[in-house]
Amino acid sequence: MRIRAAVAADLPLLQDIERAAGEPFRALGMAAIADDDPPSPEALEAYRRAGRAWVAADAADRPVAYLLTDPVDGAAHIEQVSVHPDAARRGVGRALIEHLAAVAGKEGLTALTLTTFAEVPWNAPYYARLGFRPLADSDPALTEGLRAIARAEAAHGLAAWPRVCMRRDLSDPDPPDTP
Repeated sequence: MRIRAAVAADLPLLQDIERAAGEPFRALGMAAIADDDPPSPEALEAYRRAGRAWVAADAADRPVAYLLTDPVDGAAHIEQVSVHPDAARRGVGRALIEHLAAVAGKEGLTALTLTTFAEVPWNAPYYARLGFRPLADSDPALTEGLRAIARAEAAHGLAAWPRVCMRRDLSDPDPPDTP
């Protein structure tokens, strides 16, 4: 598996990945999530042009997963990470997130953030295993930018199921020497 920047030819495949990755939600009674449209070609192109879209590509250089990110309040916010079910449970999502962590650290960002479903096994519990922690309403790390994202998602109907904001602090890539 190789992580690389998304290219224009990848964009229709990213939509296919998103549709396939949404199907398992149907079995949880979340058909509205399974039926939700993937990001538009224009939205994907905007992420690609901004250098904020990466894919995990197979040996034939065909994307099997992708990640989109936005800068939010000094952190790299994971707007979307989707893995095709045929490539699931192989560390592909983790590899994309670790790639983002490395890029974000080099850019001087302090953390990775995301919003997700609290009770879906491959959502919040998975991200907790990757070092993300849920943010309570009173947590100062729950920034205005994250609150705005949560409000927008609720307006889109996602709050029909329990949601959570999560954060993973990035360690100093070049810690000071200790005496």
